[in-house]
Amino acid sequence: MLLSPRAAQHVHSPRNAGRFEGATHVGIGGVPGDGPYVRMWLRVEGQTVRRAGYECNGCPSSIAAASMAAGLATGRTLSQIALLEPCDLLLLLGGLPEGKEEYADLAVQALLHPVPLHRP
Repeated sequence: MLLSPRAAQHVHSPRNAGRFEGATHVGIGGVPGDGPYVRMWLRVEGQTVRRAGYECNGCPSSIAAASMAAGLATGRTLSQIALLEPCDLLLLLGGLPEGKEEYADLAVQALLHPVPLHRP
């Protein structure tokens, strides 16, 4: 299976790529330096994600999953994000190629476990 049209859009025009000034939290899915991973930077105000950015390695499927996840997180509360599952991301992307579904899981893991960048 090739990338779906929606997933291909995220690969060719990734949204929210990279770290940004003002991030308050970071979450990681996978292990950087030891295989595929997705790192999400979030700016959380109150309980709402105002901005999300990502870094990932791997194939185009990882870019599509991370880009979609960052877009979904923006404007949502942490409790809403906690309900997100990899199958939701796969559905919204129109699927990923066989054997690449793990990238949706990595993107969701990165969103579900953000830690503050600066502790008081």
